Amino acid sequence: MNLENLLTEARNPATMNIDRLSGREIVELINREDHKIAAAVKNILPEIAQAVEWIVASFKTGGRLFYVGAGTSGRLGILDASECPPTYGTDPELVQGLIAGGPAAILRAVEGAEDSPTLAVEDLQAKHLCPADIVVGIAASGRTPYVLGGLQYANSLGCRTIALTCTPASEMSQAAALSLTVLAGPEVVTGSTRMKAGTAQKMVLNMLTTASMIRLGKTYSNLMVDVQATNFKLQERAKRIVSTATGVSREQCETALTVANGSAKLAVTMLLTSLPAVPAARLLEQAGGVVAAALALHSNPQK
Repeated sequence: MNLENLLTEARNPATMNIDRLSGREIVELINREDHKIAAAVKNILPEIAQAVEWIVASFKTGGRLFYVGAGTSGRLGILDASECPPTYGTDPELVQGLIAGGPAAILRAVEGAEDSPTLAVEDLQAKHLCPADIVVGIAASGRTPYVLGGLQYANSLGCRTIALTCTPASEMSQAAALSLTVLAGPEVVTGSTRMKAGTAQKMVLNMLTTASMIRLGKTYSNLMVDVQATNFKLQERAKRIVSTATGVSREQCETALTVANGSAKLAVTMLLTSLPAVPAARLLEQAGGVVAAALALHSNPQK
């Protein structure tokens, strides 16, 4: 392993004297480096958009999305996956994050786990990976054996594979069918890839799931109408979403949500079409769960 050839392990010439700076100067320097991340992500937007189309196609054919990573990369995949059910009302099985070392590695590093390509194969086999699924390997270095093993196994089954890395011409980018390589440059502290690389990965993961969920009709305009109102804050958010989308009073929102069994999407459809719950639900089903499409069908039933 030749770390000096990895962009993520290179020394940053802009931060050579960081240990001699004041606290204010250090955070200003970190902020200047962080400004480079969004521009690096912008450079690969066409590839990210292609990944979104693949993910949407997978979901529509009954497939699942698996993130495979180690350390910070693995934790970021788990974070993104865990946010999908409460935000978009998805089944927890739809988007899943796997980390080298298993659940224990979320809180504490499991030494050596990331060096085993066979562990990823075992983890994916335990999830009954199938060709309809899509696997995104995440590693700043682009060479983590655990992630490479997962990508290669997914390839062998005929799954679509994506590599999310921060180093050019990496092993992972060659192993995956699609490469998302975000070149944000060397870290402020050499090799500390939880910083710029981690931020870059988080931004891309946000795009992958958010854009996919929007394409699947999980929003109406920019409102998360499939939100799961599982606590007080989310219950209040659901009421605000219904009110914003329809312009009706809080009392009407509460009544509609009660009739809709807590579904903001159904409540919005009911209020905007003046339909009772059952026909509104039927209309939504006919429109593939997309509120805008349901409203169009209601306005033009001939279509």
